[in-house]
Amino acid sequence: MFKYKLIYFNLLSLFLVSEGFVGLDYAMNISSSVQDIGGSTGAIINRILKTFSVFAVDLDLNNVHLFKRIRVYMSNKQIKCGVAGVGYLGQHHARIYNELQQCELVGVFEVDKKRAKEMSKLYGCAIFDSIEALGAACEAVSVVVPTDKHCDVSIPLLEQGCHLLIEKPLCTSLEEAERITAVAHKNNCLVQVGHIEHYNPVMTFLEDNVRDPKYITADRLAPFKKRGVEVGVVLDLMIHDIGIILQLVKSSIERVDSVGVNVLTNTEDIANARIAFANGCVANINASRVSEKAVREIRIFQSDTYLSLNFAEQKGHFIKKGLLGLSKKSVPIERGEPLMLELASFANSIHNFSVPKVGAELGKTALDVAIQITEQIRQSEVMQ
Repeated sequence: MFKYKLIYFNLLSLFLVSEGFVGLDYAMNISSSVQDIGGSTGAIINRILKTFSVFAVDLDLNNVHLFKRIRVYMSNKQIKCGVAGVGYLGQHHARIYNELQQCELVGVFEVDKKRAKEMSKLYGCAIFDSIEALGAACEAVSVVVPTDKHCDVSIPLLEQGCHLLIEKPLCTSLEEAERITAVAHKNNCLVQVGHIEHYNPVMTFLEDNVRDPKYITADRLAPFKKRGVEVGVVLDLMIHDIGIILQLVKSSIERVDSVGVNVLTNTEDIANARIAFANGCVANINASRVSEKAVREIRIFQSDTYLSLNFAEQKGHFIKKGLLGLSKKSVPIERGEPLMLELASFANSIHNFSVPKVGAELGKTALDVAIQITEQIRQSEVMQ
């Protein structure tokens, strides 16, 4: 029994070091001096934490954030998950948390009480009357409210010690992005940004096969919908392809040229951006939310390869130059639901305390570029 308790203790020691609560030298000193740990699991944790508090005065035994992390790190129990906002997209976050084996859907927060009751009845989860109450009950929360509310909703949840998946874009300004990342860092919380296409199997293929892109074109078109109009089409749709291209090109930006047109709303509904990178690659991005049909496609030209892929249908082809000329092949893609893959990745990041594939920094970089494009479009409107 002592052997297992000592292993338990050493795991907790490793956790405290990884979280920055204590230094490695302190952990090693304590570990070498422990001869016996008696009592229940709860008593063991309390004893260890009291021992550590001698060396780490900032370690609060009543720190809810710390115990949330210990619970996930030290066990195989399900992550207690919640959803803030269960509208068109949020309902799918709730559905998937309810389906994922490593997650438990604890409850939802939703200003539409009727909608909240529907979700509660469908998944047998609780309804919380405040963001703070949701955060207190959960270890991880999806923030799926309108973009202009992302910061106001995220900050209280981070203060409660919750890991967050914030739907794209991260927020509406770089100042808000800085606030979110600062509070996340202060409370040792993970922030993943919901750039869902990064979890599309098409993106996996691109990451494995794009080596030296020379020219990229991306088209993201959609019929008009009333949701999402609190921001323009650049922050609503184009930001998907901005994040994808930044990830594939991996180079600093030298120049951005943009145009856009208002059609049905007070912000741009159609936009085009041309991005020139320091490594010579050029990307041309088109976005529209007033199209007759939906399109989510990308084409990439390399020195010896042309790739054409469809994110919506999860298929495509590539043409490769060889000694015998050109050869065309279909792209071998194993289809999957991107949101399911995204939330499963989020849960794995929490369990492993690993950086999410699309963390706050990438989300903030994509936001920065999107804001540059939006500002160019608005400046051109003023000049006309």
